[in-house]
Amino acid sequence: MEWNFATTLIGSLPYGDPEEALDKALDGRISCPAWPQLPALGYSESMYVQTGCYLPGIRIDETNKKISAAADHDPTDIYTAILSDDTQYFKHPEKYHKGLYEFLSRDTSNFTAIKGQVTGPISEGLQITDAGGRSVIYDESYSEIVRKAVNMAAKWQSEELLKRNKNVMMFFDEPSLTMLGTPFASISNDKAAEWMNEAMDGLRCKKAVHCCGNTDWSIVFRTDMDILSFDAYAYGHTIAMFPDELSQFLERGGTLSWGIVPSTDDGIECENVSNLVDILVNNIKTLVKKGIDEDLLIKRSMITPQCGLGSVSAGNADRALDMLHGVSAAMRGKYGVNE
Repeated sequence: MEWNFATTLIGSLPYGDPEEALDKALDGRISCPAWPQLPALGYSESMYVQTGCYLPGIRIDETNKKISAAADHDPTDIYTAILSDDTQYFKHPEKYHKGLYEFLSRDTSNFTAIKGQVTGPISEGLQITDAGGRSVIYDESYSEIVRKAVNMAAKWQSEELLKRNKNVMMFFDEPSLTMLGTPFASISNDKAAEWMNEAMDGLRCKKAVHCCGNTDWSIVFRTDMDILSFDAYAYGHTIAMFPDELSQFLERGGTLSWGIVPSTDDGIECENVSNLVDILVNNIKTLVKKGIDEDLLIKRSMITPQCGLGSVSAGNADRALDMLHGVSAAMRGKYGVNE
């Protein structure tokens, strides 16, 4: 698929009203809209709660903003659902997905594509703790349940989205990939790639991995993803360290999703379309010098904010959407491509 700097969002928006959030997301500035997580409504809209709420023995502490698994959990029901491929077991509870259900009530059939998201298995497994305060990713049995649950939740969600638009992207949000190779994430590169693939297996849509920080991108390129979503505003130069892997990724149909618009109040207030275009163009030029085919790169590029906009002011979120639309239009004009 040729994206030609199409735009989408990463997860959250700062509004407390689902209708207002969707009005913003669907007002025409975003070519491939996403359903928004709404952290203004509380910890119930946390990405970790949304993806982890099906897990056995799960405990959600909204006051202290923590998610954990009880020691005496019974995995029978979830194992039965996984083994029987019962995706309805993973139907997303509306109490944790206000933005999703408002999105599903709207007509999104005429957009280029639509986007959903779940938390990836690395980040979900590291965030949830057991009764002793240790991340459940280090518990072999529970870690497997997490990976399977992420996969099944993504299947349920993507199938619902495919009823609304024939082109669906499912993003696996993996902020914790930045910790790989450190004492905070004692996971081998092979396991990380294997587990991400396990979570993406069997989906009938485009699969994306999003990481809003720096990581060893060679690990991510080893997965079966169709789209790599990364923070190009702060870390755009890092992708150039892997020209061979990137070239192979693009040639097999992969897409780069450039997170070029800031997702903090300070960043949004100090930036403008012209400067963001310059940053993006310079990053593209660097890749071309590394031997990446420019035409292929243009066709296989999308634009997003760095990360979710849920922590910025409503006014700055609106300005970020304006900049996103403006950068996309400027890049299409510069390279002579249509949306």
